[in-house]
Amino acid sequence: MDKEFSHYDTADYLKTDEDIMAYLEACAEENDPALMAHALGTIARARNMSQLARDTGLTREGLYKALSGDGNPSLATVMKVAHALGLQLTFRRTA
Repeated sequence: MDKEFSHYDTADYLKTDEDIMAYLEACAEENDPALMAHALGTIARARNMSQLARDTGLTREGLYKALSGDGNPSLATVMKVAHALGLQLTFRRTA
């Protein structure tokens, strides 16, 4: 018996600021730069990629590429995206 499943997209479930923060914190625990870039891309899609492109001064296509799991965004791009999403990049000492 074949079953069909709908396409799962995390962006569909990031409705509130709390959802976004929980998602970012879970991704950050993996300590994987590619995952963090992908997570920012997912949040950007949830929030409106076109508006983010306008807010950052970057192209929509460039953002999709940089914030994919295969992208390698510069720290400047990450910081622009974070700021445009109302986020701040911070560091803390590990235990």
